[in-house]
Amino acid sequence: MQMDAVDQRIIALLVADARASYAEIGARVSLSAPAVKRRVDRLRTVGVIKGFTAVIEPSSLGWTTEAFVELFCTGRTTPAQITVATRRHPEVVGAYTVSGQADALVHLRAADIGHLEQALERLRAEPFVTSTRSMVVLSRLVETATAVPALPDKPL
Repeated sequence: MQMDAVDQRIIALLVADARASYAEIGARVSLSAPAVKRRVDRLRTVGVIKGFTAVIEPSSLGWTTEAFVELFCTGRTTPAQITVATRRHPEVVGAYTVSGQADALVHLRAADIGHLEQALERLRAEPFVTSTRSMVVLSRLVETATAVPALPDKPL
């Protein structure tokens, strides 16, 4: 799909504030509200925009502990198997195949260390997991939604 500079600016504005109205976005990109809506609808149809969501502070819901866990798997484990297994665990925030020694990296959030330990034990019990290496997060320094670089000649 071809995206022009206006599409990129619309996406950046939606990432910054998904609740912005089409009229507000249109004023920033020099388009009418209906023209912005048509572009957003097109970007949704082709899958560039997957959806709109609320970003929640996990600690406000009592999930104050998080860790990154390297998974080491048996030789024939596929990314699809890892995906299916990690989706069974409500503490999994994200799971990624990675380069290096580990086969996958899993991001976990839990209420406390005891809860994290239980989640790790359940993850380790998956039949393809041979071992794990965990790193508990001490503090989050930078966390963004999908990063969209601003166009150098067009400040948002």
